Amino acid sequence: MEYLTPNFTKEMLKDYTVLVPDMAPVQFALAKAALESEGYHRVELIGTSSPEVTRLGLRYVHNDTCYPALIIIGQFLEALESGKYDPDHTALIISQSGGGCRASNYIKLLRKALVRAGYENVPVASANASGLEKDSVMPWTPRMLVKLLSAAEYGDLLMALRNQVQAYEVHKGDADALMQRWLVKLDEWFRSSRNYAPHSYKKVFRKITRDFAAIPVNKTPKVKVGIVGEIYVKFSPTGNNSLQKMLEDQGCEVNMPGLMGYAEYCCANWKMDTEFYGISPKMGKIAGAALKLFNRIGNEMSAVLKEYGFYAPGSFYELMEKPEGILDLGTKMGEGWLLTAEMIELIEGGYDSIVCAQPFGCLPNHIAGKGVINRIRERFPQANIAPVDYDPSATAVNQENRIKLMLAVARENLKEKEPQNA
Repeated sequence: MEYLTPNFTKEMLKDYTVLVPDMAPVQFALAKAALESEGYHRVELIGTSSPEVTRLGLRYVHNDTCYPALIIIGQFLEALESGKYDPDHTALIISQSGGGCRASNYIKLLRKALVRAGYENVPVASANASGLEKDSVMPWTPRMLVKLLSAAEYGDLLMALRNQVQAYEVHKGDADALMQRWLVKLDEWFRSSRNYAPHSYKKVFRKITRDFAAIPVNKTPKVKVGIVGEIYVKFSPTGNNSLQKMLEDQGCEVNMPGLMGYAEYCCANWKMDTEFYGISPKMGKIAGAALKLFNRIGNEMSAVLKEYGFYAPGSFYELMEKPEGILDLGTKMGEGWLLTAEMIELIEGGYDSIVCAQPFGCLPNHIAGKGVINRIRERFPQANIAPVDYDPSATAVNQENRIKLMLAVARENLKEKEPQNA
């Protein structure tokens, strides 16, 4: 049986509220401004993590299905049942990766859940760049896409700076307060169509970084922890039980590679598909051009970060070389080789301790995450990696205990380094 809901159309923009899962709170706050500034009537980010979300998800999604799908569908249904939104003027947006990952099928699961829950009149729009759901794709304009790119770039920078300063700030709360001030300023700029184009990036990168560099800090050595994993569970506090906050409460400096890394990964994979398999030469050219642009912007951001004494990753092309000898670039289901590459880059950057967060049933991430840990340890004996599964049946206590065991090792390693740091 096929479950159908209405297609999302451009005409709906003027009076529909659009609900979006809040996967990456910093980047998506700016994406909301980008969408609303380009014709979307009202965008609501939903990131609730109540027990009702899991209950609803399990009612309509089989528990063998990917954990992010269960959460996102549960969040949508909870929002519709809350009475806050008129179902006749509410639409849902969900992303589709377009690859072999089950995320390409979330939209089908969502439509099935909506029909079974009595919301068959609620349209679902697909956010994808793979040509899927052509009759119900989210409407876009070139300027909107540029603003969404800016949302990801500025969001990644704010996240990186906030995390590197927060762990050492003299006056607690300074980094969070400054990040909020910049989010407000960037929101205003997006809505008035200022400073969103790539030619403005370097100037804005420098202003933001200079402000964070001015926050008083005390650089006492701390455990440095990187977070990698399946994209939703990595970024979403709902998906990972507020993993970043838990690590910060333990006194750690947290590094989470940015959202643009995944965008570059997708472009690189499309380009390789064209080169090796002849799939969509036009798409390959577009992906190659986008990758060059994204890499150039990333290099500009890294140069500014280094200028002010912050840690910054290398170029994406360098990142592509890091899994060599451990995992082939042909491993590109889910986060694939990117997951391995990010772990290696973090270790080389001094973040020896890593939490690899993954949905329990995500086979690609078990291969490219948990499956390569021993090989990474052979190359980097100091690597202290804890793979952690997230699933409806997994308890936060068990997850935290696993992470705390990793932190105990990290603190011992830090003590051994103290004479060298002194």
